[in-house]
Amino acid sequence: MKSVKALAPATVANVSCGFDIFGFAVEAPADEVIVTLTDAPGVVIKQITGDDGKLPMDASRNTSGVAIQAFLNKIGSESGAEIILHKKLPLGSGMGSSAASSAAALIAINHLYDNPLSREQMLPFAMEAERIACGSAHADNVAPSLLGGFVLIRSYAPLDVTKIPTPPGLYCTLVHPHIELKTEDSRRVLKSSIQMRDAITQWGNIAGLVVGLMKPDYGLITRSLQDVIAEPIRSVLIPGFDAIKATAMKFGALGSGISGSGPTIFSLSTQVETAEKVGEEIQKRFIEMKLKSDVFVSRINHTGARIAELE
Repeated sequence: MKSVKALAPATVANVSCGFDIFGFAVEAPADEVIVTLTDAPGVVIKQITGDDGKLPMDASRNTSGVAIQAFLNKIGSESGAEIILHKKLPLGSGMGSSAASSAAALIAINHLYDNPLSREQMLPFAMEAERIACGSAHADNVAPSLLGGFVLIRSYAPLDVTKIPTPPGLYCTLVHPHIELKTEDSRRVLKSSIQMRDAITQWGNIAGLVVGLMKPDYGLITRSLQDVIAEPIRSVLIPGFDAIKATAMKFGALGSGISGSGPTIFSLSTQVETAEKVGEEIQKRFIEMKLKSDVFVSRINHTGARIAELE
């Protein structure tokens, strides 16, 4: 039997103004998936660790299983696969936990079949897995987890994804408070329509962020990391959010916002020392609220999911 291990990183989706169209990958944490080819057809999840028993063992309801089955269907394989999933990303964290599992599974199974599909070709399989996980086939987590870097989803019909160049000295701080927010719950609170003035503001910020990243223009990045549509509604679900965002800016962050659907908060900085200080100070705010939290600091990960050595 042939086996391979793949890793897929956490991601920041939305990135303030870019609801469902922006996302970028970070270096850690990352899910680990070990895939083994089997002669018998069908996908089986053999083991899951790190999830406290919360994730389904039924492959048809687990993002890693759904993604691999879609891959096998696409290439017309009559063989099967066995999955061992080591969850390193916290569930319901807003760091793309479900996306990381499917991205790692796809990189592994593709490798085992000598890479017949490109990463872009596998993206719809990961999106379908997202539909199973949270009811919506969005790509702002799975695209950066698969492709790496800062990704723009220009269109969903047809799917049109491109990577945005980012300055090499850009650092991300992720602070994950130990509370869980389900993506479907965070999406449910959003309004079904928005006012024209808010749409115009958001369009300007989206364009400004793209230009700011590409020039680079850090002042423009700061001015553009503003969300007038989702964040004002979702922020009430995160204890002390406004004060925490102000803290990040006080200690030198370019900007700060909700990572994905929350409760994790992301900040961008131009120096690793600033990024680490921002994480330390945000963590202090959560301690004051009697909440534990985890801090992750890294550059943007331009590799995305990758094959790793089996131990």
